[in-house]
Amino acid sequence: MFHKEGYQIIMLTFVITVAIAILAEYKIDFQLLRIGIQIIVVFMLLLVLQFFRNPKRITPRNKNLLIAPVDGKVVIIEEVYEKEYFKDMRLQISIFMSPLNVHVTRYPMGGKVQFSKYHPGKYLVAWHPKSSELNERTTIVLKNDVFGEIIYRQIAGAVARRIVNYAKEGMEVEQGDDAGFIKFGSRVDLFLPLGTPLSIKLNDIVKGGVQSIAQKA
Repeated sequence: MFHKEGYQIIMLTFVITVAIAILAEYKIDFQLLRIGIQIIVVFMLLLVLQFFRNPKRITPRNKNLLIAPVDGKVVIIEEVYEKEYFKDMRLQISIFMSPLNVHVTRYPMGGKVQFSKYHPGKYLVAWHPKSSELNERTTIVLKNDVFGEIIYRQIAGAVARRIVNYAKEGMEVEQGDDAGFIKFGSRVDLFLPLGTPLSIKLNDIVKGGVQSIAQKA
């Protein structure tokens, strides 16, 4: 199963792959070169297919849980000053996604979208400390009656050139539902109330849409 954001790229890559493979078959006499080109284009198609895969996830919906919004590695857990929306100290959790990870973004909790804003910006590597402030990104604020307001921020990386965000202000959203897509290497930051009990630690590998990252009694 593939994400809808990849349909156009997948079809284009498929057509190019078939065209190059056929041309190579009839235009290149040197067998090793012909086979080598065909293998390379098929490999590129497989890379595109694996990047846009959208595995079905069954989310354990629970308003007392925060679920990982993406697949990836936890690279930051620290208290920081969040200056765009809250303008106070928050607990930041950052999850880095390599190009090999599933890049679907899922809502970490159910609730109402309070704020949703796109920011154009640079394309620093996603693990750069300043990427949260300088890179192309979206900031989305969700609110429910257990965690209050939280931010999840989609951040483009050095390769990513498009962020897709489905959250609109005023929407009521369900935990684990498709919230968007970040094309190629990137990261997601979460900003939670101080003292939020976490279920993960630094360098953990998390699974979006199913794994709990925080829990309140």
